[in-house]
Amino acid sequence: MAIERRPLREQIKDEILERLGRGEFAPDQPINEMSLAAELGVSRTPLREALIGLEREGIIVSERGKGFRFAPMSPGEFHDLTTIVAALESLALELTDPGHLRSVAPRLLEEARAFSVPEAEYEVIERYDDAWHDLMLSGCPNERLMDLITSLKLTMHRYERVVVGDREVLERSAQEHERIAERLVAGDVPGAVVALKANWMSGKDRIIKRLEA
Repeated sequence: MAIERRPLREQIKDEILERLGRGEFAPDQPINEMSLAAELGVSRTPLREALIGLEREGIIVSERGKGFRFAPMSPGEFHDLTTIVAALESLALELTDPGHLRSVAPRLLEEARAFSVPEAEYEVIERYDDAWHDLMLSGCPNERLMDLITSLKLTMHRYERVVVGDREVLERSAQEHERIAERLVAGDVPGAVVALKANWMSGKDRIIKRLEA
């Protein structure tokens, strides 16, 4: 793991979240701290600090005498995660300078229209959706807010990858991103926020149906 000029516990936390988003850890899987520390090339102290931070976020759980394990998954938690991310992305959009939104809106609309297929492999959808939302929120000045959104979305990807799988074809609403971009092109940020929340809620419903099945 590459060392950066950030607290080591934060780097470890990000690495675990990345692996979680790639589906490398199973729900309710115990965490062998000694093995994971050796794999990451770190000592157990910063690893434990990172795990405690992830426990505060509900991503892992601990039991007295049994150590840490990844939290089990449930439709209720995915519903809560989606609701939170929808609210936070809406806030990030509202905090972004209108001039910046006007500058990226034409590209957002162009890319939304280019990727208009009603179904695609989950891996393709995830990569496109992440890049599109990142571009839309690229002007948000609140870095802590954006870090929180990124962290929560990685946890959501864990759900999606376990339930769907990278190569499975998944239904999507191809028009939702177009509606958001059209509102931004028109300079209607409140309308774009409404469309953004609708985008998250429809995606949530599609995944929850699979979780419940």
